[in-house]
Amino acid sequence: MRWNWELPDWPDFRYEMRRLESREARFLHSAGLIAGLIRHLDAGAGEQLRIELLGDEAVQTSAIEGEILDRESVRSSLRRQLGLQTDGRPIPPAEQGIAEMMVDLYRTFDRPLDHPVLYRWHGMLMKGRQDIRIIGRYRTHKEPMQVISSRLDRLEVHFEAPPSTLVPDEMERFVGWFNRTGPGEATVLPPVTRAGMAHLRFVTLHPFEDGNGRIGRALAEKALSQAVGHPALLALADAIKRRQKEYYRALQAANRTNEITSWLEWFADTIVEAQRSTQDRVEFLIGKSKLLDRLRERLNPRQEKALLRMFEEGPGGFKGGMSAEKYIRITAASRATATRDLHDLVEKGALVRRGELKHTRYFLEVDPAVSSPDPVRDPGR
Repeated sequence: MRWNWELPDWPDFRYEMRRLESREARFLHSAGLIAGLIRHLDAGAGEQLRIELLGDEAVQTSAIEGEILDRESVRSSLRRQLGLQTDGRPIPPAEQGIAEMMVDLYRTFDRPLDHPVLYRWHGMLMKGRQDIRIIGRYRTHKEPMQVISSRLDRLEVHFEAPPSTLVPDEMERFVGWFNRTGPGEATVLPPVTRAGMAHLRFVTLHPFEDGNGRIGRALAEKALSQAVGHPALLALADAIKRRQKEYYRALQAANRTNEITSWLEWFADTIVEAQRSTQDRVEFLIGKSKLLDRLRERLNPRQEKALLRMFEEGPGGFKGGMSAEKYIRITAASRATATRDLHDLVEKGALVRRGELKHTRYFLEVDPAVSSPDPVRDPGR
């Protein structure tokens, strides 16, 4: 069986728009909802949201490719590039490079795509790499670009990209297509459909020696940001990471055909999941701000330190909740003081207690008090 790029209809993807219409509506509905929620954030919380989402995307999009980065180094690099105060820590090349790409995407989402942009992103991603022959240019090697795995005593080829000799012309066509299908253009495509097609087409071409998945996901976010008119700040890579095996299966199936409805459905559902995660994060920050404002000057230094540490964990909070032992480690309080402080935080409505005796755990009682519909509800229903 031939690969999708070898078929006579490449790259004219086919899909059933009726099966995507409700998903497109959900995306636009949720995008408007999230934008409205963000307006509730003060400047400090908005800055925190931007750093957290960009940082998490940088870490997760790298983790999909098996590269584990230091989250705090990435966030420190982001803050430095955005002109914010940092902790002055030295930043390893990989963390600095992916952070640079995320900031560049954030700042230039509305500009047309061109080859220098892609070259620049690749150079950032490959910062510090000594094993890549060509950085900041498309691949030129004669060997096949294959995705393979070893099973028992044989190699299995999951995908083979077009040969390097075809890449320049294919990328010229891709860049032209991307710019012709954006908002305001004559052949504009719906945002989720365009993002899914862009990602699939780019990773099919695999134009660079490495970094194609990360750049492909950045292109999807660029397409979605252009559609809503501002940086989407989606937790897209995080959503893909949680469904990583499905992601590779969906891509592998799409690599064999140019009828891509199933791929676009999967990708659209993942985008909606990413929006839900972003909304949770925004609502959590709103709730944090309201809670801290309500408790201002009512907390002792130990309680404030413990609460801020819990907030650092995000909407999910501490795994298993806060315990007296964790409180003692964070604040250096005695057990009696820790028990008294935690009980007081429950009385003040900052924490909710669950369990008894040695199984007692405490969880943040955060209520953003923002009335909003379910982001995944189909507004057409």
